[in-house]
Amino acid sequence: MKAILFDTFGDEGVLRLGEAPKPELRPDDLLVRVAATGVNRADLLQRTGAYGRPNFGDSDVMGLEIAGTVVEVGERVEGFAHGDRVMGIVGGGAYAEFARIDHRSAVRIPDHVSFVDAAAIMESFVTACEAVTHLADVKPGQSILVHAAAGGVGSACVQLASALGATVYATASTALVDRVKTIGAAHVVDYRHGDFDADILALTGGAGVDAVIDFIGGDYLARNLRLLKPGGVLVQVGLMSGQAETTMPLNLVLHNHLRIIGTVMKSRTAQEKRAMTTRFVERVLPLFAASRLHPLISATYQLADAAQAHRRMKEGGGFGKIVLIVDPSVVSNPPSPYQSETTP
Repeated sequence: MKAILFDTFGDEGVLRLGEAPKPELRPDDLLVRVAATGVNRADLLQRTGAYGRPNFGDSDVMGLEIAGTVVEVGERVEGFAHGDRVMGIVGGGAYAEFARIDHRSAVRIPDHVSFVDAAAIMESFVTACEAVTHLADVKPGQSILVHAAAGGVGSACVQLASALGATVYATASTALVDRVKTIGAAHVVDYRHGDFDADILALTGGAGVDAVIDFIGGDYLARNLRLLKPGGVLVQVGLMSGQAETTMPLNLVLHNHLRIIGTVMKSRTAQEKRAMTTRFVERVLPLFAASRLHPLISATYQLADAAQAHRRMKEGGGFGKIVLIVDPSVVSNPPSPYQSETTP
């Protein structure tokens, strides 16, 4: 089968389209003909050697989420059959024509959702579900600050928190402030101009927020903690700043009994990922079925152009997810209404 491979760590140029063995079906697996796959920051980290090895998890091929059609089912599989349209998070192997997924991690694609749109759902919205509903436990009427709100996961957090009835504050770049407002943010601060913490305090009348979802890290830590109301929670989802070491106002954490929770999808065990998928199905999938949530696609690329997709993600500035088209026949014409641009 065709797959994206790399023989050494490096920049986007190490990626190449080549041949890889089709995955072997295990008793609990579905074998899926991949139609499209989402590009995630973890893919860039894997390619550059951040995980210490070129393969991670379940496959020698990179890629963490798939949307496609079931072509084989394992002997212990229940609830799925040949021909089912499914999406899900995999332990590697998504940048290929075929991928295997434990059926307990697979989710049926709602009838009105295309394969391309489905490829932009799972990693973003499962992570958002975990951060917003499970870890931060955001309730109607509460307030939440979402950083990097134009990105794939950030935009999912904004949509979900808004759908749950929370007041959403967000940060984004100048060009994307208005677009983030269209997906449910009540107030969006341009993080490139001024101090977001001073702006949020002003917008909340000095009260701060009940929860912060942060993908940046570094010196954002202290600033986020100062924005939290007593009893508030900071959910740290990423480290886009690359700054792992920073200082913490520990006296503030103690005095205001704040909570700091870290979470990342890639290092989760298979059992934990299945539990996260179950929570997504229970809490979030019905909102897609009711068209209250929508995937947001920044750009699409053909599988052979994975290097361009990685370069685009590294450069930033997009609104929503980047998707690789593995099977060109599934691309809708016109493109998805949730896609902000089309690429060759």
